[in-house]
Order: sequence, then structure tokens, then C-alpha cells
Amino acid sequence: MYQYAVYLDNISFSYEGNTVLKNLSLRVNYGEHIGIIGDSGCGKSTLLNICAGLYEPDCGKAVIAGECFPGKIREQVALVMQNNSLFPLSIRDNITCGHDISEEIVWTACKNTSLTKWIENLPNGLDTNVGERGNQVSGGQAQRIQIARALCKNAPIILLDEPVSALDKDTGHSVLSAMHKLMNGKTVIHVTHHQDTLDSSYTIYRMKGGQLIHE
Repeated sequence: MYQYAVYLDNISFSYEGNTVLKNLSLRVNYGEHIGIIGDSGCGKSTLLNICAGLYEPDCGKAVIAGECFPGKIREQVALVMQNNSLFPLSIRDNITCGHDISEEIVWTACKNTSLTKWIENLPNGLDTNVGERGNQVSGGQAQRIQIARALCKNAPIILLDEPVSALDKDTGHSVLSAMHKLMNGKTVIHVTHHQDTLDSSYTIYRMKGGQLIHE
């Protein structure tokens, strides 16, 4: 099982008595890109949270980058979510998450996510506070900050949860461009309603009835 970046074996998960995932299995090789599509509420985000070490399955086995324990799994993954998941701190703190990351690495991540010009024009630069739940920045800026955070973490597994669905078309394209830099050479699981955001590098699965069906 440790030959796989993601190894899910017969996992199930219920929420408030409702079965969300049922006897689901998935094997993902290192460097492989997996796209998961399906209707709202079908369990896509739940599956991603298990892969991120945020949820534990009720039964079955989840091994992510060779790790079984949630705390260890979280060290191996970078998660970019649909909703604005910024902390009410500075741009710098949202990118570094309190870790000792050099100025050069932070600015390189900003450059690769097209944030540099915007940040340089802010009165406090990287030390500008993003506000409560990031309400002082736009949706596109918030997503690019999340991607810059993931670039700095440099985790082997990238988990994407509808990262462009709340953005307008032009902003979505710029965020997708930043994501391509993030995903280069990484294992990726991308859940989305919109299959057109998944290019030919993806193996596509549909989530239905708590299980994955290869498209």
C-alpha cells in the first residue's frame, strides 16, 4: 500500500446517521492527477477531508503518502478550498502559517501566483491584514493567497476543492494558471462540479452512491 500516494481501502463515512461514503476504494500513484466530479452533497468534499487528515473514516483504511495518523497525514498535503479559508492575520502570516519561511521563498510563491504587483502597491505590503475571514481581499486574491501558502508548504499531495467555482471567468483563469505551477510534479486530487476545469492529464471519477465510478 505504501507504493501509492493515496491508498483508500473499503472506507465508509456517515454524518448524522446519513451514509456519505460506502465501501469506497481508491489507489493513486505518485505524480498522478485525479479528478472527481459529482452533484452537490454526493460526498466529494468529505472524501477530500479524509485525504487531508481532517476526517477519519468510520471503517476501512486510509494511507496518505505512507501515513495513517491524521496529524502525520496533514503534514503531507496542501489543501486549496472553494471557500475563503484565510485567517484574520497578515498576508505573510496566511502564506507562512507561522512557519519559518524565508522572504525569498514567500516572494517567489507570490510571483508564481500573480500576487506581487498587488502586494507591492499595498501600504503595508505583505504585512497587510486580510480582515475577518479575508473580507479585505477579493475572492481571486484569497484563492491565490491559498495557492501561495500551498506552494510554500511544498507538500507532495495537492487537494483542490472547487477552487475556482466562486470566481468570475477571467479571475478563474488566472487562478487556474497559478494552480498549474502548484501542481507541477505533484499528486493531485481535484473535486469539482465542472469537468471542463480538468484537462487531459486527469483520470476522471464520478462520485455516486458513496462510491467512485471511473468515467
